[in-house]
Amino acid sequence: MNPALRAKAMLADPSAEWARIERESGDPAYLLSRYVAVLALLPPLFGFIGACFVGAIVPGTGLLRASWFDGAFGAIFLYMESFIAMLVLAFIIDIVAPLFGGKKDFDAALKLAVYSFTPVWLAGIFLLLPGLHFLVLTAFYGVYVLAAGLPRLMKTPKPQSPLYITLAAACAFGLIVGAVIAQRTIFPASGI
Repeated sequence: MNPALRAKAMLADPSAEWARIERESGDPAYLLSRYVAVLALLPPLFGFIGACFVGAIVPGTGLLRASWFDGAFGAIFLYMESFIAMLVLAFIIDIVAPLFGGKKDFDAALKLAVYSFTPVWLAGIFLLLPGLHFLVLTAFYGVYVLAAGLPRLMKTPKPQSPLYITLAAACAFGLIVGAVIAQRTIFPASGI
């Protein structure tokens, strides 16, 4: 699997791509090393470059840049959090599947979590320039990607899918916010 081609397909036609993904193995080591390891690099890398090299103009202060220490370790911390977030989200999706009439299957839940995060990771490119930070809102396309794949991968009946999708999306959002808060608490100037 080529991560760039998979990411492009997830953005262009998630429904068709979920049909292909459903037939693939959900081996956690493979997904984490071949897909997450590549795409999860984007937000920390572009955030580091944006915070340490580009900087942000703060009224009354001028150009402000993060220290290399805070930027580098903040980026590493955020990158590692991506792996943890994928496993936690997959665990949540898997554990609550029976509550929504779905089938417990951790491999399918991990595939769902990982590939649904594609827009989130790609939106990390907008962290390069402070004026573009608002464009990270394009990451909300991940909710549509999740909605397209959840009923198929977790075998959830249509009437119960919207609530399940809402719960999974809320958990994903909570994990993102928690990761950013943890990073900014430990490395305060890493994401100016």
